[in-house]
Amino acid sequence: MNCPHAAARGAASSGAPVVIDPLVQDLDGETARLRDAGPLARIELLGVPALTVTRHALARQLLVDPRLVKDLDAWGLWQRGEVTHEWPLIGMIDAGRSMFTVDGAEHRRLRTKTSQALTPRRLEEIRPDIEKFTEELLDALDEQSRRSENGVVDLKSVFAQPLPMRVVGMLMGVDEAEHPMLMKRYKAFFSMLTPQEERLALLAELDVFYAALVRERTARPTDDLTSALILAEEGGAPLTEEEVVGNLKAMVAAGHETTIGLILNAVRALLTHPDQLRRVLDGQIPWETVIEETLRWDTPTTHLLMRFATQDIQVGDEVIAKGEGVVISYRAIGRDIEQHGADADAFDIARPAPIRHMTFGHGPHICPGAALSRVEAGIALPALFARFPALRAAVPDTEVRKLPVMTQNDMEAFPVLLHG
Repeated sequence: MNCPHAAARGAASSGAPVVIDPLVQDLDGETARLRDAGPLARIELLGVPALTVTRHALARQLLVDPRLVKDLDAWGLWQRGEVTHEWPLIGMIDAGRSMFTVDGAEHRRLRTKTSQALTPRRLEEIRPDIEKFTEELLDALDEQSRRSENGVVDLKSVFAQPLPMRVVGMLMGVDEAEHPMLMKRYKAFFSMLTPQEERLALLAELDVFYAALVRERTARPTDDLTSALILAEEGGAPLTEEEVVGNLKAMVAAGHETTIGLILNAVRALLTHPDQLRRVLDGQIPWETVIEETLRWDTPTTHLLMRFATQDIQVGDEVIAKGEGVVISYRAIGRDIEQHGADADAFDIARPAPIRHMTFGHGPHICPGAALSRVEAGIALPALFARFPALRAAVPDTEVRKLPVMTQNDMEAFPVLLHG
């Protein structure tokens, strides 16, 4: 892979590009630099140039612009062979055919059954299951804390990570025995420390796993989303095995990664703002507000890769040139002063309602699991603090490390003390 650095025709931001740190050592600083670089900023992703959107209003405009597409073949760098499968982030763009990689009528055909499986009615039906999983994991959290010499337990690995994996696994019909394997593989796939050869092998392994699941459900359908996708006929031809596999692979990843970040970031925000936590526990501020402010302030997804311009697109005084790649930087958008005011960098659950953010996207590709993530967090967070009202972090906040993931806002671990 070549690493092109030359500014593209019509590039935004004449200054040096903001280099996105693969090790995520200073996320707040990076977010501020992106915001300062303007609404349409030039960035560098592991040596590859792109544009990124950092403003709420512009993102709303571009996310519904049909001239920006998910089709990898529209990317000039890919067409010219300057980006290849050697680039570590290519697996997040060239991820197989699914509702995440196509547009228009084909996108609607691939998305229909998934959307039907996540309706408000269906989410209410599975609420008792989510509550049961939550209580079981809180029991496990308490038990592990009591068995620990100093009472410290990792909130992520024991609670925030397995909960959404259990939920999405139940919806997709993935056996619980397979959850540790999937979490391990997805973690390695997203990590920038994983060698690219190993990352590509992981993708192949996931394809084999999901293809086997699809063939099993084809032979013996059950009441799960995998079977529903296989049997879907609405809006055109039935989905192919490749399409079902692509949807499953991406949905399981998005379905648990986003909720992990939401739960952990909300807990961390409340523990570092004890006055606000007291207002929540006293019933002055609803948990729904905590969730929405967390989604705005500390988004589970930092940068969403990538859309491509099929023709020149005028954006104010700038031009997104045909063939350029466009990233959506949701964390910078969540801190947009024009949208959220001069105090956009502050976590404030008393912020005037409604808190209008774009963390789950906008337009045709808006996250299909947004409501599910909100339901899970809406169950998990109050249950956690009701069970452990003296919960506190076991290390200074400065010692909480981010995973080396360029697209997800996730912690390596979150050590806590449950009983103060």
